[in-house]
Amino acid sequence: MLEVADLHAFYGKSHILQGVDFHVGAGEIVSLLGRNGAGRSTTLKTILGEVPPARGTVRFKGERIDGLAAHQVARRGLGYVPENRDIFPALTVRENLLLGLKGRRATGRWTMEQLFELFPILRERADAPGGVLSGGEQQMLTMCRTLMGDPDLLMVDEPTEGLAPRLVTLVRDLLVHVAAKGVAILLVEQRLTIAMEISSRLYVMGQGRIVFEGTPDGLRNDEGVRKAWLEV
Repeated sequence: MLEVADLHAFYGKSHILQGVDFHVGAGEIVSLLGRNGAGRSTTLKTILGEVPPARGTVRFKGERIDGLAAHQVARRGLGYVPENRDIFPALTVRENLLLGLKGRRATGRWTMEQLFELFPILRERADAPGGVLSGGEQQMLTMCRTLMGDPDLLMVDEPTEGLAPRLVTLVRDLLVHVAAKGVAILLVEQRLTIAMEISSRLYVMGQGRIVFEGTPDGLRNDEGVRKAWLEV
């Protein structure tokens, strides 16, 4: 589904990604772990086209997408839920969701009604401006807006950051539900327990490179990697 090979990217003169390699299969939940500054969010932005790759290749469903603009990547079926949520505060919840539709397509794996069933609070606030929602409600809205575009792969950046435990559980359950519908997920997540619980495979990043690839059990058993690259 997604293949990243020898990916390099810079912010100015700072060499952030230094030869990143990984893959995500169809229907998999794969987590990208690491400390802040390891390059995880930059990896997602480079795949999407928000950060231009300096070298390397990104293939999505067999097609090279490195160098394409973000809207071109999105139209090929790659969805992105950013860490800062990026809702339109002056638009209503319903209008924000409608913006997630791609072109004139009005059908897909999820309808607005189905998403309202998953998150009833969004139905209750459907005609309220997005800017008056709580942080947790805005996170739900951002994820649902992306799902309205019916992606084949969903990249999600820190979806549980700053959320109350009840909302963390809702987000975790939504990710599992999305994967059950055949959508691959690339998850950047600071909460190690959630990543270990729902992921089929894990990658750990450190200093702009992949320093571990394996299963949750493999990471549990590798104390050296956890201490060197994850634990504070």
